[in-house]
Amino acid sequence: MIIPTKHSNFSKSLLGFGSYILAQLKAPQSVDDLWSQYQIDYKNKKYFGKQSFDNLLLTIVFLYSIGVVYEQNGMIIKCD
Repeated sequence: MIIPTKHSNFSKSLLGFGSYILAQLKAPQSVDDLWSQYQIDYKNKKYFGKQSFDNLLLTIVFLYSIGVVYEQNGMIIKCD
């Protein structure tokens, strides 16, 4: 689901996952780095929504489509 409903947790939506991804992009990162960091944070209960790798890719595409990230040389970069 892209946006949460009243019966779902915000962290399980792509919009919520997008806010997590943006917080991780203080410096350019690869998709693999973002996935590894998510797995660590999920395991350590710093992020509560269970996401799949496919959802990570969908979230990056969503963030790209609204113009807040771009890709350069295999790195995901937050727009200024």
